[in-house]
Amino acid sequence: MTSLSKRITMSLAAAVLCSVIPASQAKDWPDPLLETAGTPENVAKGNEFDAYQLGLSAYVWGYPLVRMERVAREYIEVPNPKPSTSYRAPLNQIGWARDLATPSALDMPTANNDTTYLSAVVDLSREPYILSVPDTGGRYYVVDTFNMWQELEHYIGRRVTGTKAGRFALVGPGWKGKLPAGVKRLDIKTSKVWLWGRMRVSPGEDMKKLHALQDTFDLRPLSAVGKKDWKAPAASLAPLPDIGTDPLGFYKHLGAALKDNPIRIEDKALAEQFARIGLTEKGFDPSRLNESQRKGLMRAINDAPMIPVSAVAQASEVRQGWNYVRGLDSFGYDYPLRAVVAGPYLGGQGEKEAVYPIRYTDQAGQPLDGANDYVVRFSGEPPNDAFWSLTIYDAKTKMLIDNPISRYKFGSDTQDIHKNADGSFSVTVSPRRPAESVNWLPSPSGGFYAMLRIYQPKDAIISGAWKLPAMERVSK
Repeated sequence: MTSLSKRITMSLAAAVLCSVIPASQAKDWPDPLLETAGTPENVAKGNEFDAYQLGLSAYVWGYPLVRMERVAREYIEVPNPKPSTSYRAPLNQIGWARDLATPSALDMPTANNDTTYLSAVVDLSREPYILSVPDTGGRYYVVDTFNMWQELEHYIGRRVTGTKAGRFALVGPGWKGKLPAGVKRLDIKTSKVWLWGRMRVSPGEDMKKLHALQDTFDLRPLSAVGKKDWKAPAASLAPLPDIGTDPLGFYKHLGAALKDNPIRIEDKALAEQFARIGLTEKGFDPSRLNESQRKGLMRAINDAPMIPVSAVAQASEVRQGWNYVRGLDSFGYDYPLRAVVAGPYLGGQGEKEAVYPIRYTDQAGQPLDGANDYVVRFSGEPPNDAFWSLTIYDAKTKMLIDNPISRYKFGSDTQDIHKNADGSFSVTVSPRRPAESVNWLPSPSGGFYAMLRIYQPKDAIISGAWKLPAMERVSK
């Protein structure tokens, strides 16, 4: 009998002894707990239920860490040849997408068509890395620093640090040392950091000049600062355990990830309980599970994904038919929200940096479909300190829509927006070119969804004072 079984058996036995009272006193007070006996059957049920609860908690708490460790390894695998829209790069190096996303850019579903993307996975276990950024002349850019718990710890860019040249030290846990003068220290809670950036691209601009600007972003270890001919050496991450089709493979990956990522002090009490299902900072040991515990974990791994899904409803609100999700960079103890952000909202930013209202239905609540035409009615351009865009995506592929005019968005960069005298305007969303095609955003022939991006939104957007545009189905 395992120590857990012994503990449950002793507790049940004590409960039975303490509940021996005359039937005349107890018959009107039914209490299932007092009636529970320490039989082998009930001990097995207790083991299973305990493992089930802990399995759910471990999944929701640990999913962001597993997701980030998997993404880190995926994003340092550079395809050959590398597409111009790919942002992947080897470990400890910056990768830039050289072009805006197109319908054929498969690296990232629901990619924007406003900015080129930057990505870098950096190992901080030995020493800090210095990120040097150029003067972008007011051009919008942002580099987000995500630790391996999918927590956005720092923003580097136009809104927070400005667009002048600067140097930033990415410092991992426990490092003590001196940084060069003029370098701003940014502490990271884990020994790896994911840099995820965006830089605005204006219509018709000289891409060679843009590439030259991208190339002036520099990333190197502290020990290489000032070395003119320095080149990044080859580096790699240890592979995660091969889990094949193991249904409990998630917990193996979580156990492996915990070896390299310190548990927050405030999470220690929770994490210590996972030892009862064989999960510790030393890894996951399924051999410690009895049959009942394994059965409980199997149930947990099947049910757990629904907990983060339910968190979306709690963290989002519906504004004029648009789903508006808040708190993409601030979780506290809201582990379900953190988990769902690490999934479909991976790389999302806080609402002071950008908001991403998304909608799947028209004003009547019917799914958006290319069999219909729609009109999106704006009272004016969304209030912002940077730019905005409306983009359409295929419901199945989640990719941009191929169309005859190569227009993938409508927004700040759209030339000659036809507006009314009061500043209001309408955008026709349809796979068919309308008679008045100036404000036309092509849609696919089938199902689709719409995303409105507003970068550096003004308070009227965040508070909801500015009303998001209606999207009405119209007769063809």
